Amino acid sequence: MTMLIVPAESTRAEHPLDVVERFASEHEFAFDRDHEDEIAISTRGALAEYHVAFTWLEDVEAVHIACAFDLKVPERRRAEVLNLVSLINEQLWVGHFDAWLNDGIIMFRHAMVLAGIAATDSQCEAVLGIALDACERHYQAFQFVVWAGKSPREALDSIMFETSGEA
Repeated sequence: MTMLIVPAESTRAEHPLDVVERFASEHEFAFDRDHEDEIAISTRGALAEYHVAFTWLEDVEAVHIACAFDLKVPERRRAEVLNLVSLINEQLWVGHFDAWLNDGIIMFRHAMVLAGIAATDSQCEAVLGIALDACERHYQAFQFVVWAGKSPREALDSIMFETSGEA
């Protein structure tokens, strides 16, 4: 049996990406909004430059976030990268990594379903923080597989330790 989901009447006073745009502006992120339903944000992390796209999906009333970083996956390492993506995704509670192998791109993706409610600044901050944290935490594992030739398990194990104290 197939269920048809009909969105409830929206109680939003503004477009959900207006909230994202305001948040980006207040935090002085570089951003571009060429289309009402899309906004692109660039920000520098500790390890890489991140390109974050927020997209409003009206038919499912969700804000989709995709966070990519500059790391091209060569064809010879694609199988290992797919294995690493699978290992990482097993550990994530929110969102997931995707490998767009035709483009050689790795990205973190997640969606916030709003279902008739308004997006808030704290939601935008939380979902952006989740995406950036996941990318920062796992970026080196992708580098280890792509450039150092490590196995996916070795790469993941090498980034999973927690340091304490100071040297």
